Amino acid sequence: MIRSCLTAALAAILLAATIAASPAAARTGAKPTIVLVHGAFADASGFGAVTGRLQDRGYTVIAPANPLRGPASDAAYIASVLKTISGPIVLVAHSYGGAVTTEAATQVGNVKALVYLNALAMDEGESNVEITQRFPNQFADALVPRPFPGGTDLYVDTTKFRALFAPDIPARTAALMATAQRPVVLAAIQEKATAPAWKTIPSWYLIGRQDEVISPEAQRFMAKRARAHTVEINSSHVSFLSHPAAVTKLILEAAQSVRH
Repeated sequence: MIRSCLTAALAAILLAATIAASPAAARTGAKPTIVLVHGAFADASGFGAVTGRLQDRGYTVIAPANPLRGPASDAAYIASVLKTISGPIVLVAHSYGGAVTTEAATQVGNVKALVYLNALAMDEGESNVEITQRFPNQFADALVPRPFPGGTDLYVDTTKFRALFAPDIPARTAALMATAQRPVVLAAIQEKATAPAWKTIPSWYLIGRQDEVISPEAQRFMAKRARAHTVEINSSHVSFLSHPAAVTKLILEAAQSVRH
């Protein structure tokens, strides 16, 4: 009798430990995994405030490093991450990251919603350069080329970084971002997109009305073409940093639309 009670108690403890060690989303099956993909001149750490808000609501969040070497190769890398995730995914992208997620989502079957934050939602045959030329602004003049063996990386001039990239965040934060920015290779913004996932996957789009990197007009054009659920806010290019509550709200709308 004592032995059977001890055995039952041990089994209960082991079961409880297994449940505690399992991700909440995997235990309940109630929420999709949210994957956040950063763009050029930034990294995944910028999603910190958004990530915390999503985790507080019980979501599993993954923010992989975007290689920034070209939409096709970057999409293959992000897709390899997505393939390790069971269950539905909400795939979120900022800026150049949109060019990557638009391709990556076509390579897996469980991306159920796309969210674009001031992001590129290109059509087949388009490039970043072509969108910029169609909706021109002054950002291209702030890019600094730095050749390396086999290519050329692009950085944002540190003296212009805050004014163009992130005017609505604290100056010290913008200065740190400027010095630690991750470059995108020139070939990446020239590379043409393949068939886009937004043609078959529901999309959401956040437009920053004060964006000096991807013009608001370009964002409206891409959002309308993708038939995205769209919101506009008074934000610079870094909406995920300056307006994390609004960004989180849009991601939650997309996540809550996913059927389990």
